[in-house]
Amino acid sequence: MSNIATPKRDKVPMGQKAAFGAGHFILNILPGTLGVFIQFFLLTAWGVDPLWAGLLGGLPRIFDSITDPIMGFISDNTKSRWGRRRPYIFVGAILSGILFFLMWQLDDNASQTYIIWHVMVLQLLFLIGNTMFATPLVGLGYEMTSDYNERTRLMAFSNTMGQIAWMIVPWLYVIIPDSETFNTQTEGVRTMALIVGAMCVVFGILPALFCKGIDSSHMENRKEINFKSLASNMKELLAGIVQVSKNKPFMKLCGATFLVFNGFQLVAAFGVFIIVFYMYNGSYESAGTWPAWFNTINAIITAFIVIPIISKMANKWGKKNAFIISTVLSIVGYILKWWGFDKELNNEFSQTGLAKSLNSGVSSIFESLNPVLDSIGMSWFSIDPGTEIPWLIFVPIPLFAFGMGGLFTLMMSMTADVCDLDELENGMPRKEGTFGAIYWLMVKIGQSIALVLGGVILSVVGFDPNVTEQSVETMNNLRIADIIVPSATAALAVWVMWKYNLTEERARDIKAELIERRGEL
Repeated sequence: MSNIATPKRDKVPMGQKAAFGAGHFILNILPGTLGVFIQFFLLTAWGVDPLWAGLLGGLPRIFDSITDPIMGFISDNTKSRWGRRRPYIFVGAILSGILFFLMWQLDDNASQTYIIWHVMVLQLLFLIGNTMFATPLVGLGYEMTSDYNERTRLMAFSNTMGQIAWMIVPWLYVIIPDSETFNTQTEGVRTMALIVGAMCVVFGILPALFCKGIDSSHMENRKEINFKSLASNMKELLAGIVQVSKNKPFMKLCGATFLVFNGFQLVAAFGVFIIVFYMYNGSYESAGTWPAWFNTINAIITAFIVIPIISKMANKWGKKNAFIISTVLSIVGYILKWWGFDKELNNEFSQTGLAKSLNSGVSSIFESLNPVLDSIGMSWFSIDPGTEIPWLIFVPIPLFAFGMGGLFTLMMSMTADVCDLDELENGMPRKEGTFGAIYWLMVKIGQSIALVLGGVILSVVGFDPNVTEQSVETMNNLRIADIIVPSATAALAVWVMWKYNLTEERARDIKAELIERRGEL
């Protein structure tokens, strides 16, 4: 266990942690909502061809992958009285909120051609605003404290607040089609776009207003950011990317992130398909809101149980060991899904005294809540008393939640340590923005590949979402893939990180050498 107390100057005040966490909430709610709107409601509300919807989801990612490193370079080299990051976060949050709202103000009777061009153009503009917001925000987090353990506590807090977005996003599938809430799905999408856009502006500007980064006023070797220096800056940007790519600890972090996140994303939709088509024989009506509850409870457990445990583990055993333990626990959780999603076992469990007591308790709660929910227009959130609850599907969650809970909490903390190593080896300016941009580029590449390979796996196992009755072989193969894919990628991530050598002792030595070289920042 680390016996070195965090100096007072390196502690991030709770107000700043909350403001940074608010930014991470927006960092999660925007892509989550965008994905739901493009992949689902463009098809069901406006009747857009699935192929075009897929292109609308994938092609802008190419543009996004180009703008991220550019924005990282710009923020690393910016000189302003408000710091290197905060002006961009402030403007980017406002632009992102407004453009997200405008992107979905589509007429019910708009032609497919108009819809495709409208969403494509507005999405590209939105991504520029979102890059202005997100890339400097990530860089700001890396520099808010130079303490090894405080970095983990900061990332744990922000990741917890980010998980709140994933408690909300699954319910968009339920709220928007609800006829008692909205007259049409198109009305629901337009309204929710307004709400999400407003949240982006309100919460997104908080890090710019209240978070404090390093004092960069005396930072050496920063480049001039203007049109005259564009050509030379592009050369410097490419040189910086090459330097970052030679940082072996950072490449291990990127590789492990790509594997864990890609494996998780590949099968993210499989759980919903298994609940609906295997456990409830293809009836969305019978499955009700259990897919939404499954994802929401996963986010709740990740946020309020798993992430605090991971933070303690990192402080006691080190970040690398905490990552390896968390990832192994997630593999155990994935394997347990075979029994948790078994409909026969769920039926048997539902007959036990424990299940009946649990059902009775939930029924009592919602007997009291349902009239209130009905009166405020939230009947979509209710659970009908007497409904048999598939309790076993929730059993694996506390274990496989360690995978994603540990990933961004620990990897973002370790990336901040890597930024110190880069300064030691390559000098000023510090490149938190560039490191953050490349790290999140790996996440986005993982998302894009997962969208493609997820469809390939569904095709290989013979799954057809338009057919109610799936064969036993198809569903068994889908259930196997739901376990094998994320377990295999997680195991590979453990192998990648096994010899990661930027320990707490080494990180503190680097910090001491940097302070001796240029003083405190």
